[in-house]
Amino acid sequence: MSLFSIVAPRAIHVGGGTVATIATVLTNLGLSHPLIVTDPVMVSTGLLKRCTDPLDAAGIAYIVFSETIPEPEDTIIEAGVARLVAGNHDCLLAFGGGSPIDTAKAMAILAQRPGAKMREFRVPVQNDTATLPVIAIPTTAGTGSECTRFTVITDTERGEKMLIAGMAALPFAAIVDYELTYTVPPRTTADTGVDSLTHALEAYVSKRANPVSDALALGAMALIGANLRTAYAEPRNAAAREGMMLGATQAGLAFSNSSVALVHGMSRPIGARFHVPHGLSNAMLLPAITRFGLQAAPVRYAAAARAAGFAKPGTDDATAGTALCHGLDDLNRDLKVPTPQAHGIAWEEWEAAMDTMADQAIASGSPGNNPRVPDKAEIVALYRQVFAGSNQ
Repeated sequence: MSLFSIVAPRAIHVGGGTVATIATVLTNLGLSHPLIVTDPVMVSTGLLKRCTDPLDAAGIAYIVFSETIPEPEDTIIEAGVARLVAGNHDCLLAFGGGSPIDTAKAMAILAQRPGAKMREFRVPVQNDTATLPVIAIPTTAGTGSECTRFTVITDTERGEKMLIAGMAALPFAAIVDYELTYTVPPRTTADTGVDSLTHALEAYVSKRANPVSDALALGAMALIGANLRTAYAEPRNAAAREGMMLGATQAGLAFSNSSVALVHGMSRPIGARFHVPHGLSNAMLLPAITRFGLQAAPVRYAAAARAAGFAKPGTDDATAGTALCHGLDDLNRDLKVPTPQAHGIAWEEWEAAMDTMADQAIASGSPGNNPRVPDKAEIVALYRQVFAGSNQ
C-alpha cells in the first residue's frame, strides 16, 4: 500500500442543536474573542443569532464581519483582514455557507502578511501556517469547507478563481448542525447537494484516492443519493437534512484527503467568468464529465453508482457505469439544474471564453487528478458539449 496522510479538524461536533455549544467549544480551545465572518442574509434572517445568543449568554465578546459575498473575492478578503487586525481577535468564527467559510480561511492565511496580494498564496504555494484558528459552522449541506484544507478566491484583477491550499486552510474545529439548513431554499439545496455528490465522486475516482478517502466518499455518496431529492422536496424533513449534512461533511473529508478532479477544474472558470454559483456549475458539468472519464476507471465508477443508489448491488460494472451516467442526468432533471444556455449565458460569450477557461482549468491542476486526463482541445469540446446540455 502506498503511503498517505489524513488530515481533519481537531474536533467536529455533529448533531441537531450543536450550534448552541459554540461558547463551550471556544472555551475548550482557549479562545475568547472571535471575529465572526458571515454574510448579510445570515444577519437579516436572524439565523446568526443561533450562534451569537450562546456567545452573549457566556459573556464572550465578538465582532461581526458580514460583508462576504456568494463567490469570495480578494478585495473582500483584504477588507476582512483589515477588520481582523484592528480588532485584536484570537480566532475567526465562520458562520454560513461555503463562501463565509472560504472567506474566513483566506483571511487567516492573508493575515500572515496583510499587505500581500491573495494571488501570492495560490497553488502551487503550500500554505501551512495561519495566524489565527478558524472555527467553521456550515449552514448548507454542500461545500464541506468546514473540514477541508482548501479555499477558492476570485482574483478580481484577472477574473480568475484561485485555488489556495494547505494546512492553514483547515479549520481548527467545526460544528455540523443540520437544523441550520431547514430554511435553505430549494435551489440552494439542490446546487449544494450536487456539489457534495461531486466532491465524493471525484474523491473516489481521483488518481490520488486512498483507502480512508474511499470509505468516506462511498459513505457520502450513499447518504447523498438516499436523501438529496427528499431534502429538495421537503425542506423540513429532519432525517433528509441530517443525512445531507453528514454526507456533505464526509465528502469534504474525502476530497480534502484525496482531491477533486476535472469537474472542479472546469467549474471554477465558469464561476469566475459568468458568476454561476459553484455548486450549480458543478452540476452542469457532472454528467458529461462522468461520461468522459467512465472507460478510464469503470470499476470505480460502477462502485460509485451502486453506493449512490443508481445501480443495484451486484450489477455488473458496465451496466452500473451506464446507470451512473443516466442517474446523474435524471438527478439534474429532477432538481431542475439548467444548462449554461438555460441559465442565461449567451453562446457568443461562452464561445469567446472557452479557450481561456480551458487554460485556467488546466492551470488549476485538478484535471490532472481525473481518471482520464484531457488535453486543452478536449476540455474546450466538453465546454461546448455542456452549453446546451448534450450528453452524447
